[in-house]
Amino acid sequence: MSSSTASPASATAPGPITGGPAGSPVALTSRAPHVPADRLVAEMVPPPRFDGVRFDTYIPDPNQPSQTEAVKILAGFAGGLGGEAAGRKRWFRRETKPAAPAGPRGVYLDGGYGVGKTHLLASLWHATPAAPERKAFGTFVELTNLVGALGFQQTVRTLSEHKLLCIDEFELDDPGDTVLVSTLLGKLVDAGVALAATSNTLPGKLGEGRFAAADFLREIQGLSAHFRPLRIDGEDYRHRGLPQAPAPYDDDTVERVAHRAEGASLDAFPDLLDHLSKVHPSRYGAMCDGVRAVCLTGVRAVPDQSTALRLVVLADRLYDREVPVLASGRPFDELFSEEMLNGGYRKKYFRAISRLTALARDAKSLVDAGE
Repeated sequence: MSSSTASPASATAPGPITGGPAGSPVALTSRAPHVPADRLVAEMVPPPRFDGVRFDTYIPDPNQPSQTEAVKILAGFAGGLGGEAAGRKRWFRRETKPAAPAGPRGVYLDGGYGVGKTHLLASLWHATPAAPERKAFGTFVELTNLVGALGFQQTVRTLSEHKLLCIDEFELDDPGDTVLVSTLLGKLVDAGVALAATSNTLPGKLGEGRFAAADFLREIQGLSAHFRPLRIDGEDYRHRGLPQAPAPYDDDTVERVAHRAEGASLDAFPDLLDHLSKVHPSRYGAMCDGVRAVCLTGVRAVPDQSTALRLVVLADRLYDREVPVLASGRPFDELFSEEMLNGGYRKKYFRAISRLTALARDAKSLVDAGE
């Protein structure tokens, strides 16, 4: 299974859209796709942004030796997971479960924003010598959505057939979901599945060594012995040595680009926030099928925490798909209030700001093309 096997046609979701001088942009607010459970499973692969990443395409910061060390350790971990032969069923004779390899069955990538943890996690997925359908890759939110769609026992049965499960952006904010996923991971470890996970050190704790690792290992309790924490230091590569993100544009510019650019969407930001409350977050990816640029007018600070968390999920899906975001109104670093940025979900909000800023920078070329 590759990302190309999970075709949008497998779901009741919008197909590719067209735009340009003779067309009109689509409105994301007009889309409320239904995504069947089998698509959720089929799409548990690295997102399009990370289709081509490998360990040798990761460029370590020469001032951060932990990055080079991480590549070496993860490449060895992938190689130690073996090939397909051990996992194939031998018909007409008793199946003998292969002995678990010595050492931890999981790695945890501990580090701040933009140090390349997702790049390394996806590289691990690609490097693991197993058929694509025996490897799974998804965010913590996507994993909890899968449990909701399939039920706990069916999720265990489905993922137990895998050799590796990669979980990006492991969340420690919701005790209920953390216990749910920890229980799931325990079942998978018992079934011989190798695990890899990332999470983020909180912005105010970047200098405190293993803060995130300690939190992670404490929250997964009995699974701690199965994980080797791997510290990755560095600064956010998305903004390393790059100019400041472009300021918001005026409404006329955003609307003009939306009508000119092929595959663009156009929405008023308040309307989009309202629409997100009516679509389950597991469907946000399908809602963006075929969209090549997102144009938003009237960006403003989000009004409450629930709305903010939904926007974080949308930002993640757009970033995964490398969809530029062109906007008018307030800059993206003013989306979340000081109270939100200092609260329990602050790591999500800082991640969203970082990713939306990168996508806003990508959108500048859309404006330049029309000048």
